[in-house]
Amino acid sequence: MLRILSFRTAGESHGKGLTALLEGIPAGLSLIMERDVDPELARRQQGYGRGRRMQIESDRADLLSGVRLGETLGSPLSMIIWNRDWENWTTAMSHLPPDPDVNPGSLRAMYLPRPGHADLVGVLKYDRHDTRDILERASARETAARVACGAVARTLLAEFGIHVGSYVRRIGHVEAADPDDLADLLDGGMNERSDASQVRTLDPEAEPAMVEAIDAAKAAGDTLGGTFEVVVTGLPVGLGSHVAWDRKLDGRLAGAVMSIQAIKGVEIGMGFESAARPGSRVHDPIVRDDDLVRSGGFGRTGNGAGGLEGGVTTGAPLVVRGAMKPISTLMKHRLPSVDLRDGSAAAAATERSDTCAVPAAAVVAEAMVALVMADAFLEKFGGDSVAEIRRNFEAWLAYLTERSWGERPIP
Repeated sequence: MLRILSFRTAGESHGKGLTALLEGIPAGLSLIMERDVDPELARRQQGYGRGRRMQIESDRADLLSGVRLGETLGSPLSMIIWNRDWENWTTAMSHLPPDPDVNPGSLRAMYLPRPGHADLVGVLKYDRHDTRDILERASARETAARVACGAVARTLLAEFGIHVGSYVRRIGHVEAADPDDLADLLDGGMNERSDASQVRTLDPEAEPAMVEAIDAAKAAGDTLGGTFEVVVTGLPVGLGSHVAWDRKLDGRLAGAVMSIQAIKGVEIGMGFESAARPGSRVHDPIVRDDDLVRSGGFGRTGNGAGGLEGGVTTGAPLVVRGAMKPISTLMKHRLPSVDLRDGSAAAAATERSDTCAVPAAAVVAEAMVALVMADAFLEKFGGDSVAEIRRNFEAWLAYLTERSWGERPIP
């Protein structure tokens, strides 16, 4: 389907910078990089277990187009996040052919593909020999540009009382307990609490164990993955659609989160657990609740569906979980590989990397979920300006409030 809100990113991990192009944001949205975008970029850089690269970079978005005098114009937004580490890679990542007299070591070529990374499949697909040509773009450094686009999307959603948050549920073998006060955190307070934790967990008792697990993995030259949960509140009923496969929000959200580097699984609501239960313990009973205007006056006694039924929002909190595999660069336990120069057996290459990036991945997932939900919101209430969208949205809420029983004959 044709997306109303779309984005593209460009750039390599150690190139000059990352470029983001975001189309579809309406005119009249108050947008200031230092207030709305840069804090999200900073959140992405946080989290216990990140590598030395995060000590070098201090990500800021340089806005090139789409905003005048603090408000969006309705035209495409273009942003650049400059790579400070570029100054150390000007020879290896130069756009020009190499000088014949250049020291080969300065080109930082890599010929030992890492299992679990795009190195090998990339060189085969694109007919390259040096895996540097692949890993620079495949790197999760690219997600900084996604977060910049997602920050704009979440700014738009916030205009209509919709908030996006996340927290870490598991790192390695350490699983956090479900927070007892989760309901109290759903209206914008979740990130304030989770960001205060160095591993972005809501379970203070699990935090030391998570830190210890990361320290142990780092000492062993290994890496750890984990799981996280993204929650969106304030969504009205009726976003998405059941009528076509590519309009169902389940699929759109799953694809968006799965597109993040190292994500290997996505759940909506109860997810895989629902496969082990009878239907009577899975589906959410429907009740009348006139106070739930955004839900059409209906409520659910639970939220196993995660805020979606038939690919459409119910008005309940949207719950999306992601599972991140351990990062594929191993500093000591270098897995067997093959040298692309001569076909001989060799240990996989190492590249400066993180021990654990689950807390950061949750922030990236927030951005991707925000982009999908902003697109669905514009699909339903679209207009050329924020003011027009607001009129459309308020008309929808009025319809939900005034909708009377039995106004249509039953066929």
